[in-house]
Amino acid sequence: MGGYRARLILALGMVAAVAGLAGPIGPARGLSGSPPPPTPVPPFGSPSPFPTSLTTPVPSTRPPPLGAPSAELADLDTGQVLFAKGARVRRPIASLTKIMTALLALERHDPDQLVVVRADAASQGGAVLGLRAGERITVRDLAYGMLLSSANDAAVALADSVSGSVPDFVRLMNRRARALGLRDTEFSSPTGLDDRGYSTARDLMVLTRAAYADPAFATIVRTKTWDIPSPSGPPRRIQNRNPLLWLYPGALGVKTGTTLQAGHCLVAAASRGGIRAAVVVLGDPVEAFDDVAALLNFGLLEFRPIVVVSTGRSVGTVGVGGARIEGLASADLTVLVRRDRPGIVVRMVRPVPGLRPPLPAGAVIGWLEVTVDGTPRGRVPVVTAVAVPATSGPPVPGPSPSVGAAVLYRLVLALLRALIRAFL
Repeated sequence: MGGYRARLILALGMVAAVAGLAGPIGPARGLSGSPPPPTPVPPFGSPSPFPTSLTTPVPSTRPPPLGAPSAELADLDTGQVLFAKGARVRRPIASLTKIMTALLALERHDPDQLVVVRADAASQGGAVLGLRAGERITVRDLAYGMLLSSANDAAVALADSVSGSVPDFVRLMNRRARALGLRDTEFSSPTGLDDRGYSTARDLMVLTRAAYADPAFATIVRTKTWDIPSPSGPPRRIQNRNPLLWLYPGALGVKTGTTLQAGHCLVAAASRGGIRAAVVVLGDPVEAFDDVAALLNFGLLEFRPIVVVSTGRSVGTVGVGGARIEGLASADLTVLVRRDRPGIVVRMVRPVPGLRPPLPAGAVIGWLEVTVDGTPRGRVPVVTAVAVPATSGPPVPGPSPSVGAAVLYRLVLALLRALIRAFL
């Protein structure tokens, strides 16, 4: 009877999640934390489909087995890919779409800017804040509502405020995607609820890293609960749908998404031991939290950071216009190396072609390219240590004295021969 009841609750929760009506609860087996309470949603509330514990394999230097057909694990700071499975396969992404909506809204608006909610936003279904047409609400509160509780009305309200209409905002989303180099991504709405848009795990990793460059985004997605003022009555208290914030030590966010077509999708990030790792999982058939936790364990426990170059360190001399100029690394570069591998690091400086003195201090004269175990891991600009004057190079070579004397000898000899012929 107990097993039947558990299966019934899980099934009901899945139905609620697909409809966009369910909220989270959460902690992990063997990990610290206490479960967040179920999130009731009007009119009657619904059982949460999210776990109160995590099941992951024993940490290993081998990548964990996954139920999801598409996933990527990467260093959140550098983008170094640590694991990929079907990462370039296009798939529907459900509410992960809202990461792009948040990026654009936070790029173009001050978080304290007031937005007047329009009728198209107030009429949205699925997960909503219950916004009313004409309501005035800050960009910050809309972003919290959209990223924590996946509120569709908040997403549309932000789209309207940025572009004036949803169709114009969708065009902006796709232009921004092209600018980020997301070649396998197409957006069709600011919510993702329609399932007509698509992306890949690889593209979503790039998008997530771009969003994390905004401190406001990073703050919002790691927040567990938030109160949003209501036009009348008590504030609307919302709770983050990402139970990893309770279940996984060091969790930083990011966003959940579920529809019938997309399956269970999740972008997550966590920090531990000086590493910030990010995971994208798409199309998980059951739920994505175990797969994501297993990949986070792999990235955070089985890799170690190695500083391969530091800002201001000499990388040797670089040939510039015939001169040898001392070059300095202009940025740090840290790579992650598997703990069971030696991590053979090769550094190579490639000069910028065609440069000649004079050059100011700090001028880019080349690139330091780094490979680890034969795989490219990044590059940093190489700059001049000091200003390089035009006279710093070797003098332009001219005819040597011996060559000049030989030419003069031949000229004199030819003149003598001509004079002799004239007298004969």
